[in-house]
Amino acid sequence: QVQLVESGGGLVQAGGSLRLSCAVSGGPFSNLVMGWFRQTPGKEREFVAAITWNIGSPEIYVDSVKGRFTISRDNAKGIVYLQMSSLKSEDTAVYYCAARYFRDSRRSDDYPYWGQGTQVTVSS
Repeated sequence: QVQLVESGGGLVQAGGSLRLSCAVSGGPFSNLVMGWFRQTPGKEREFVAAITWNIGSPEIYVDSVKGRFTISRDNAKGIVYLQMSSLKSEDTAVYYCAARYFRDSRRSDDYPYWGQGTQVTVSS
């Protein structure tokens, strides 16, 4: 059973940066796909970025964060990061780490494993 624990959320001014972390445990890392999603009240969970644990597979991003956010992983530590820069007020949301096996996906329904979420608030 894969377990995910996010950390790193907080309050930041527009234009600032923040790094989220997701600690992964409980399952094999081989073929694991890690995703970041975000959700605001009254809206569906939105895909942000995804990366596979296998080296060499490309990351994928939602268009609104391309060039500003970077997803990465530390294989030795079992941590996935989401580095967020040039933050905007519209990036304010609860950010969730999610996991599935084999194929990357932008659909939240495809991910069976979820963290508890971490709040990111960007003040303008």
